[in-house]
Amino acid sequence: MLKWALIFFVAALVLGLLGFGGLAGASMGIAKVLFVVALVIALAMLLLGTTIYRKVT
Repeated sequence: MLKWALIFFVAALVLGLLGFGGLAGASMGIAKVLFVVALVIALAMLLLGTTIYRKVT
């Protein structure tokens, strides 16, 4: 998921340099959403991993 966020971020930079402001903004919005979703999933897995690990051992 972070790979796709990075791809959309780079696409937003390129589109911004080429003058496509609307598409650059949309691409940056998608990149932000994907980054936040990946961050939430990573934090949830970290929390679940520490709590389940403590219950198993």
